[in-house]
Amino acid sequence: MATARIAGITLPNKRVEIALTYIRGIGRSRSNKILAELKINPDTRINDLDIAVINQLRELIEKTYRVEGELRRDVAANIKRLKEIGSYRGLRHIKGLPARGQRTKTNSRTVRGNTRRTMGSGRTKIEKK
Repeated sequence: MATARIAGITLPNKRVEIALTYIRGIGRSRSNKILAELKINPDTRINDLDIAVINQLRELIEKTYRVEGELRRDVAANIKRLKEIGSYRGLRHIKGLPARGQRTKTNSRTVRGNTRRTMGSGRTKIEKK
């Protein structure tokens, strides 16, 4: 039928259970909980849903859960708060290092901006005499 747009995201024509996970803030378990609450079969495809059912889904998700922009703002505000109070995690965010105790001697190269490529990738060719 019609393409479903929930929380500003156009859902792909997949099983409803999977398609809902394209919305930031909704994972597999929350998706199943929503479908159980509205008594929707998780195996139905998005295009097979009625407009009324899609509207029910949209209403429930937007009223009950923090998703997409609102969730992003909350996460950004939490990180900003950590930076302002000068906590260890806040300092790690400021420096751009892992904040959850991962090792940094190896790994986390991309986070530190230290990406190494293959041996000859950065060399200029030496002219032969």
